[in-house]
Amino acid sequence: MRLLRRAAAAALRAGVPLLRAGPGSPGKACLSHAEPRGRDGRSGEEEEEEEEGCYQLYPGHIPTSPLQKALLAAGSAFMALYDPYRHDMVAVLGETTGCLALPNLRDKMKHHPEGYRILQERPRIRLSTLDMARLRGLPDGSLGREYVRFLEDNKVSPDTRMPPKFVDDEELAYVIQRYREVHDLMHTLLGMPTNMLGEVVVKWFEAIQTGLPMCVLGAAFGPIRLSTRKLQVLATELVPWAIRSGRNASCILNFYYEQRWEQPVASLREEIGIFPPPAVRV
Repeated sequence: MRLLRRAAAAALRAGVPLLRAGPGSPGKACLSHAEPRGRDGRSGEEEEEEEEGCYQLYPGHIPTSPLQKALLAAGSAFMALYDPYRHDMVAVLGETTGCLALPNLRDKMKHHPEGYRILQERPRIRLSTLDMARLRGLPDGSLGREYVRFLEDNKVSPDTRMPPKFVDDEELAYVIQRYREVHDLMHTLLGMPTNMLGEVVVKWFEAIQTGLPMCVLGAAFGPIRLSTRKLQVLATELVPWAIRSGRNASCILNFYYEQRWEQPVASLREEIGIFPPPAVRV
């Protein structure tokens, strides 16, 4: 994160304009140039923004210009390739490079009855919204039971998903938040663990599904860290299956998973269009 702060600071020193949310453009960010500061250390624009409460589009939002986004994308891409488990860097990369993919995903949701309802209701997948005891009590093979099994076996939590910061549209910020929160459900449906091979397979599926450059980068460069044996399994079995499934499946954001906990995983796979996983050890 220190690298990203330096990149952002360099952009500011170079006079790169910041983005701000203007009162005439709700849900959007617009360019703002630096102004002289008053005696209290604040610019007139900052005082106006404080009065109007219009600087942030959503809690945690950090408005950035295209150049600042490019610097953040470059820094986060380097760090994500160096350490693929730096989820904070992966998150920044997804937000700063998703300017084309996110609107496309949003439009797919808007034109689907279930996806549109998700956009309207804004459900969240967090420990505070999940009844873990109930999900553990569901039959083996159900989505809820297998999702909890995945979380426990891989020692992961839905609360580790970072909130968006650099998406300059409130609705698109929810879209990428939703993508992050269903990522573990994709592991569950695809039958993939969280080791490097499993993550690469999921990234191939998500790259085809979402078009997010972050997913494409992970799918392309993730295999570098795999052994020769795993590379062979990936190339001959898993990647072809993930690509076929990604192309065949409906948009993964158009399913209200919270209302499908009782549905068998096999049934939901068939409904979405995901082919059964290959019988190989991952």
